[in-house]
Amino acid sequence: MTMMLSNTVYRDAEKGDGDAVPLVLVHAFPVDHRMWDECAGRIIRLSDARGLPAFPVWAPDTPGSGRSPVPDAVDSGPQTADGSYPDALGHLVDAHADLVRRAGYRRAVWVGLSMGGYVAIGMQRRHPDIMAGLALCDTRVSVDAPVARQGRLRCAEESLRTGGVGPVMHFAEPQPGDSATKRSPEFVATFTRWIRSQTPDGIAWRQRMAAGRPDMTDELPHVSVPAAVVSGERDPSSPPEAMIPLAEAMTGTDVRFTRVPDCGHFSAVERPDVVAGALVDLMARVLASEARS
Repeated sequence: MTMMLSNTVYRDAEKGDGDAVPLVLVHAFPVDHRMWDECAGRIIRLSDARGLPAFPVWAPDTPGSGRSPVPDAVDSGPQTADGSYPDALGHLVDAHADLVRRAGYRRAVWVGLSMGGYVAIGMQRRHPDIMAGLALCDTRVSVDAPVARQGRLRCAEESLRTGGVGPVMHFAEPQPGDSATKRSPEFVATFTRWIRSQTPDGIAWRQRMAAGRPDMTDELPHVSVPAAVVSGERDPSSPPEAMIPLAEAMTGTDVRFTRVPDCGHFSAVERPDVVAGALVDLMARVLASEARS
């Protein structure tokens, strides 16, 4: 497979430091790596303030977002009758693993927010040897309910039919129950700009990939590396009551749950300070574990 990923490097290791452990931040739909910009800066500043050894901080663009091209038919894999790609997530996980290995690192800490969480937990299934830590933020590990799956596929079809990103603009529009940040003009303007810079075929590919993904629930007990679970209290799709069971199912590791107050689905954007704190805590535990091994 040749699925290509554009990678944003917020900080890298010293040259030749192959023992470093990158923190790989995998973004949400329907935006790109920019959703991590502020949080990544806070992670670096907070980890330095705590005296942690410097570690690489990366944020790849998922194929079909940002600077990463939409995969071709070979990289996407077979397409089902309803339009989904049942093998695409596996290929996407492999591409992220290859990104780390080609850079000369043995393992990484995988952080996934929303759709990015599918990549993070998928790493446990396909490349457990490359995992040094895991963080699941405002995400799910099970497949979509039938109604949600069909909604994804309709979104893909509508984006391609209209040649626009209108079907996902609601992500930038305040909804009842949203956090104060998500209702702010600054958030609305930023998310609107990010979404409008995406492409219809990229939106469609990501929705079809997500619709075809397998259930990963059975992977949770096999996680043996330090882990974190983060959930916004106002998240309409992955609230604490849905994510606490994920943490409880990770019976083979030390997992810490962070409930983010006045926060919706895009926690790294809405409350980058809280999310950065949880991820720096995770990196501290990972680095301590690596030092003991």
